[in-house]
Amino acid sequence: MCEGLQEKLTQIQTIKIDLEIRDITTQDDWFQMYQYEIPVLFIVNPDNPQQMQMIPRPSPRTSVSQLDKILQRYL
Repeated sequence: MCEGLQEKLTQIQTIKIDLEIRDITTQDDWFQMYQYEIPVLFIVNPDNPQQMQMIPRPSPRTSVSQLDKILQRYL
């Protein structure tokens, strides 16, 4: 994940975000699935951590408020 997106995610105040950063090069299946999709964002259901929903990759130009609105759509 680029530092810019990580910084924007930490600035969002309207959503509680537990950010987990994973290196896709550590697992071949992750690398095969996501090598062209970096950064990869998922919303994880806290009641069922196996239930995850992928969020489309935001543009690097996306503002904090725009990113907040995008994430709100997936909650």
